[in-house]
Amino acid sequence: MEGLVRAARAGDREALAELATRTLPSVYRLVRGVLGDRADVDDVAQECMIRMIRGLPELRDPDRFRPWLATIVHRQVSDHLRQQPPFAVTPLTEPDEFPDAGGDVAGRTVVEAALSGQRREVAEASRWLTPDDRRLLAAWWQEALGDLSRADLAGMLGVREPHLAVRLQRMRNRLDTARTIEAALGQRPGCPELAALRRTWTGERSPVWRKRFGRHVRDCARCGAHRAELLAPERLLHGLVVVAVPAALVAAVRAAVEAGAASPAHGPARRLTSGQLAVSGAAAAALALGAVIYAVYLTPDPGPAPAVAAPIASSPTPAPPLRASGSPTPTGSPAARPTSVTGVTVADIFVAPDGDDAADGSRERPFATVNRAVEVVRPGQTIALRGGVHRLSRPVEIDTDGAPDRRIVLSGYRGERAVVDASAVGDGKQAVTQRTAFWTVQDLEVRGSRSHAWTCNACRFTTFRRLSVHDNYRSGLTLRDPGTSGNQVLDSDFYRNYDPRERGSAGIGLGVKFGDGDGNVVRGNRAFHNADDGFDFGAFRSPITVESNWSYGNGQNRWNAAGWDSNGFGFSLGGGETTPSAAHRVRDNAAWDNRGDGFGAEGNTGAMSLVGNTAYHNGGDGFDLSGARGSARGNLSVGNRQRPALIGPDVTADDNSWDRGEWRESSLRSVDPTVAQGRRAADGSLPRTSYLDTGKGVGADLGD
Repeated sequence: MEGLVRAARAGDREALAELATRTLPSVYRLVRGVLGDRADVDDVAQECMIRMIRGLPELRDPDRFRPWLATIVHRQVSDHLRQQPPFAVTPLTEPDEFPDAGGDVAGRTVVEAALSGQRREVAEASRWLTPDDRRLLAAWWQEALGDLSRADLAGMLGVREPHLAVRLQRMRNRLDTARTIEAALGQRPGCPELAALRRTWTGERSPVWRKRFGRHVRDCARCGAHRAELLAPERLLHGLVVVAVPAALVAAVRAAVEAGAASPAHGPARRLTSGQLAVSGAAAAALALGAVIYAVYLTPDPGPAPAVAAPIASSPTPAPPLRASGSPTPTGSPAARPTSVTGVTVADIFVAPDGDDAADGSRERPFATVNRAVEVVRPGQTIALRGGVHRLSRPVEIDTDGAPDRRIVLSGYRGERAVVDASAVGDGKQAVTQRTAFWTVQDLEVRGSRSHAWTCNACRFTTFRRLSVHDNYRSGLTLRDPGTSGNQVLDSDFYRNYDPRERGSAGIGLGVKFGDGDGNVVRGNRAFHNADDGFDFGAFRSPITVESNWSYGNGQNRWNAAGWDSNGFGFSLGGGETTPSAAHRVRDNAAWDNRGDGFGAEGNTGAMSLVGNTAYHNGGDGFDLSGARGSARGNLSVGNRQRPALIGPDVTADDNSWDRGEWRESSLRSVDPTVAQGRRAADGSLPRTSYLDTGKGVGADLGD
């Protein structure tokens, strides 16, 4: 980041564009964290970005960029709130009353992507706080994400660290009270005394009503019991930070970058409400490109993998993205989606198929091999793979660590299709072996390995996103070994992996196996048409968060191999030579048309939680949780060849489809998988579809 800041200070327009791309999500989430859903969030965020652009040449120490920017945001938000009424109260939204799917992008993303369970309670609870507490919460949020140190936070707020610690503790106590209130209000059936108090309530969240409800939940054993179940907020805030930055705001910031913010914004920072945005022609082009923020969910532990914005290009005509040839294409004709430029726009090291490893790795004189790039990369640097096929002649070994504030990025470039082809690497040799911390690998296609395509051994705080990994022998991506912690696998496709020597017993999509480590997240991925399991968590001894993934068509003999023998599970939650006891959190996933079970515990004795998942038309059981412990709630099992569910005596099952009587295909809104198995959205997220939806709150939400 420091190198990027220095280049932007020196007048490099592309560096300024990249800096704006990287910082806009943090600025937006900090402003929104204080102001909530108000219409003026965009105005304040834009003004912060403009002040950053204008003030950058005067920044003396690039190493202090993050706290300097946080101070700008804090001052702008504070100045804005001083001009507002004392308290901006928000009507209570009942649990079933979410914003309309066609409405505001930011509000929809917050609700749909993050606000579930205690994470939702944290977001809702913040609305009961005073403006001062909300500012403090948002600032502390930056510390929890790794953007600021405690010393930076104290300096930004103008207090000493011991005083700050006291203020934070008091704010957190009030936040916990508000979270307890949220949980109590959402309880069904509710407390009669609370219901009586609620009847006198205006429906508006405010500090006054927090105190009134707070007295009740403090004295009521039934309502107060929720407090004991609260997780520490720093373990939940990381699931809340993902909000989509509105395209209009991205466009306005792009205009400021292109203009160098030479003239002051009018009014302050022209209103970004519908139909009133006045920006340059280039900014209008950004709107036409459907500029969006990529939703990146952060791990429960503070490995700082910041949200990444769709690039704010420094030229008015950025190259359109090229879809990887292996990416699935729908057979139907869904509505056209806006295009979006993926990959980095500025990099320190470049690799091109026609490059030369004797060159200097610049954009003008790129390296020829990924091997050379990962040998010379240093913390804080970005490697960009130019479009074309990068043919590996030997395995790639990645051993250089990044740092919490200096991640190393390996990425495609400006929407060009970069393909890593490992077919020339010898039999039994892994194509890429990574042993790192604080890396991001994104926007790449990987194919052709005659072993494992990409293996991450004991990796920490490493993020994989928007990958297409297919037609490899053993696996698409595997994270393994003790010490595997804080990693994320997001919005990627793993498919057609098949070892012709194994007749179906090898060739998985994604594996997290043979190890341990907290804070690993698997979200928004698809694993399909693999020879063996789609998702395999065998012999991994620590909890994994598995959310909103789809697994289909795995284990089927698509290669007409003799003696076919495949498990073909959608989600294998256990197994391996040693029986794991891992309390995986499995939520909002779907498995269909797999040869084996949709979801199988496979001997895992951990207290797993399976909530809101769907198993449809699988060859085995929908859910096999025999021998497992934990809970299964709100899951759907329809049309599976064997049993809807096999539930062991130590599993608490409630409100699942098999608890409600017999369900048939006619209970589903759609059984046509065309859109679900088709092209992803422009931002890399899963396509939205009514496939397998019941409309009754049971099973996974595939989005339409």
